[in-house]
Amino acid sequence: MPRFGVLGPLTIESPPGRRMTPRGDHQRTLLAVLLLNANASVPASALVETLWPETPPKSYASNLHTYVSRLRARIEGLEIERDPHGYRLLVEPGELDLLSFRDAAAAGKAAARAGDPAAAAGHYRRALAEWRGPVLSGLHIPWLDADVARLESERLAAFEDCVDAELSDGRHGELTGELQAMITEHPLRERLAAQLMIALHRAGRQADALGVYRELRTTLVEELGVEPGAEARRVHAAVLRGEDPAPGTKTPSVFPLCQLPPDIADFAGREAEITELSGLLGDGTGVPVAVITGEPGAGKSTLAVSTAHRLRRSFPDGQLFVPLAGASSPRDLADVLGDLLRALGVTGPAIPDDVEARAAVYRGRLADRRVLVVLDDAAGPDQVRALLPGTPGSAVLITSRQRLSGLAGADRLALAPLSGAEALTLLERLAGHDRVGAERADAERIAEACGNLPLALRIAGSRLAMRPGLPLGKLAAKLEDEVSRLDELRVSDLQVRGSIALSYEALSPPARRAFRLIGRCRTFDLPAWAVSTLIDDEGAADAVDELVEASLLEATGLDQTGEQRFRVHDLVRVFATELGRELETRAERVATVAKVSDAALCLADTAARRLPRTVPMPLSDQDVPAQPLSAELVERLLRDPGAWFAAERANLVTAVSSLVALGWRRKALRILERLSTYLYLHSHYTDMRTAYEILRDAARESDDRHILVIAEANLTVLLHARGEYERAAEGYRACSKELAALGDNSAQAWVETNLAHCLVGLGRAGESLDAATQARALSTVEDSGTHARRAESAALHRLGKVSEALEIDRRILALARESGDERQLGVALQGLSWSLMLDGRTEQALETIGESVRVLRRTTARSSLAKSLRTQGAILAGAGERAGAVKAYENARRLAGALEERPRELSCTRAIAASWIGDGRADRAIPVLRECLDEFRAMGGKPATGLTLHVLRRAYEAVGETKAAEAAGEEAKRLDVPHDANASTLVRLLLSLTEPAPA
Repeated sequence: MPRFGVLGPLTIESPPGRRMTPRGDHQRTLLAVLLLNANASVPASALVETLWPETPPKSYASNLHTYVSRLRARIEGLEIERDPHGYRLLVEPGELDLLSFRDAAAAGKAAARAGDPAAAAGHYRRALAEWRGPVLSGLHIPWLDADVARLESERLAAFEDCVDAELSDGRHGELTGELQAMITEHPLRERLAAQLMIALHRAGRQADALGVYRELRTTLVEELGVEPGAEARRVHAAVLRGEDPAPGTKTPSVFPLCQLPPDIADFAGREAEITELSGLLGDGTGVPVAVITGEPGAGKSTLAVSTAHRLRRSFPDGQLFVPLAGASSPRDLADVLGDLLRALGVTGPAIPDDVEARAAVYRGRLADRRVLVVLDDAAGPDQVRALLPGTPGSAVLITSRQRLSGLAGADRLALAPLSGAEALTLLERLAGHDRVGAERADAERIAEACGNLPLALRIAGSRLAMRPGLPLGKLAAKLEDEVSRLDELRVSDLQVRGSIALSYEALSPPARRAFRLIGRCRTFDLPAWAVSTLIDDEGAADAVDELVEASLLEATGLDQTGEQRFRVHDLVRVFATELGRELETRAERVATVAKVSDAALCLADTAARRLPRTVPMPLSDQDVPAQPLSAELVERLLRDPGAWFAAERANLVTAVSSLVALGWRRKALRILERLSTYLYLHSHYTDMRTAYEILRDAARESDDRHILVIAEANLTVLLHARGEYERAAEGYRACSKELAALGDNSAQAWVETNLAHCLVGLGRAGESLDAATQARALSTVEDSGTHARRAESAALHRLGKVSEALEIDRRILALARESGDERQLGVALQGLSWSLMLDGRTEQALETIGESVRVLRRTTARSSLAKSLRTQGAILAGAGERAGAVKAYENARRLAGALEERPRELSCTRAIAASWIGDGRADRAIPVLRECLDEFRAMGGKPATGLTLHVLRRAYEAVGETKAAEAAGEEAKRLDVPHDANASTLVRLLLSLTEPAPA
């Protein structure tokens, strides 16, 4: 095995005395890094960063493996092993000068402790002999700068220990020259000066010894503004008295020291944060500074202490913990530095009066040390800057409610609430695993009411631990009441309200007002336009910045419209709401909510009118206020109306609930009508159902007939979309009757149009045509009339009046082309294409449906696109293009499934199953077709049921199940309507897919 050297130029010596060097900078760098971390795993990411500090090549992993392989091949006996984290170079102590140095230095320490200075000196001299010059001289590797600096410190410490041993052994005469040379290189090193003074004094050169002290004092005062330390002063005094300043009486070192509070036993979660902080603080460059910020009660101090305990081995000289009390009464910096200096062994008159001088002494004490400084609860950057060490090797971890934006070079970790799993784990550790497990649902309610905030969870868990018989559900119910929530979140000296209050009281008056105003908004994800509308003041931007800096408001990034978003923690919002109730009148609070809801309604109104009308519900102009926002802001927000609705969707649904709770049902309806334009377009049926059910229930309690029937009508649309045709038809008829009694012709026309489409699905074409005709007669808006005409066309298809339907569809297309609306155009083209197909004009139908699909692909109308793709599949099947037909049906089914449009998804599935019969897979098609049949029957869709039976008959015939085929065929004939051009054409097209594909 060769012997390696890093204490000087990089060397490799192979027996017998042959030296070699790896080829190429990358191989030398790789070997150097592995040697300086011998027998320890070096992460692959660190090696990549070292080899390619700018931008690594795409094949960096392969290149790294190649360099390792080349080193193994070039250096006989070299052992580099791969582990899950990186690479490890294995060497014995005698095979690397660094390990030999450390072994000999350790032996020297042991001999000194055993009282054998001669042996100790011998070991130290052997250790120092390993050094041939600066570490890795001639090879600059920035990633290793901190390691190199640390090794130089080790060398200097070993030399000083060696001098102590030799002074104790009486060898002072041969040391003076060597010590003078070292002091020239390290003029601020007090220990070296003290040793030289001792050596000169013992050599009878008292005047020279005193001169060393004068020169040391002058240098320290001029460069650092401090006096020499206790050891140098003691030796100086002994020389003045003519006494021998024996090295054995020197002041013991205060290092290592640990001031950290104990790590709490029930700490839970935060593993990702600890990993991130460990990486930031151990990066090895400069003095890394990490700042943990977050809202009150987020667990910043607890995380800092836990992280510091895990990093103790990385900072062997110690860990300082400095409470700064920034949130309550910030400590004076001079007092803080005084306490630190006393902890570091500086006492009495050696502590300067001047703050800057104290900071200089503090930095001097930490010079070349590896110390982790934890600054807890900093008030601001000014309180922190003087407490940062000045030399690489140490690191600083700060906690603060402020972001400390003015602290240059710091890395920040914004501490979010715990995850749901972490919150439950903390409750389990506090209240008991079995107890939380037995009442898990109630434990989740407690965590949610606490907003997963560690302080709140700790209080709740402590209350449960104090009362073993208290059911978790009872505490959850108390916490869910916003009025009393903060009262419940207190135990002993812990309380959430007081924690938040400290941050609030530190705000300026404008920021306090802004904080209270924001608390009136029940949404947790606030856009900048809503925040500025709430505050409505020229200084709004400054107030918001102050709240963000204080961690009472979190800036979460930009939304799809480019608008800044903000988040308020639930408990912080509850505190702000409490303050609002105490300090402002109800009229003031109501006025603020009205202002924001007006802005939201006006934005929703403008956005909805720019979207295609997928559901022909008329947008009433009644109760819509004037737009309070500037025209420029409105235009920027609504440049893409769909993106704005997507960004505000959750907030608008919440707003509906909040407005209903205030009794503002009509405004809630106006917002929901406009939101529904977007929700229905994108098939967000769950949100629609939730909001309309809230509105319906409130209208029923207050006996508001008009809002009640509008809510019922919209909920009926959702039944229709799910394929519950019978229930939907019944609901539409009841709503139409009520709207007629209320005299709302516009809404009645919309309901009758939807009824017409529903009746087509039930196979009642005559009734459908009547409903469509009545809808058109009631329509006062062209858009609603167009929807009614589409229903009329569909009914005419089933009545065999294809030419009349064709004429209607051509008129609809003409209107759509005039409108310039691509969604209307795509839908109109789809309707016309199917009429053309039923009229036997296959080529024209193919061309028209192709245009429809192309146009709709450019829009966001995915439901309309799914319908056009399904129509395209049918027309392609009729044109004999079997593969294209199946592909179109598959694309349509995928879209319909994503949109939860079950009837359309089933019809596409039926067509795909028909193609399986043609492919010789009828056995696979039969169970799928049976499922389709069962669902269509449950929906009450007779035409769809009949079509499915025709295809199922063909499947049974293909597998030889004659009786089943005959039964399916007989039932299908009973459901057939002779004049239904739609059904007869679809039967023919579907059955064409059951034929084997041509060779």
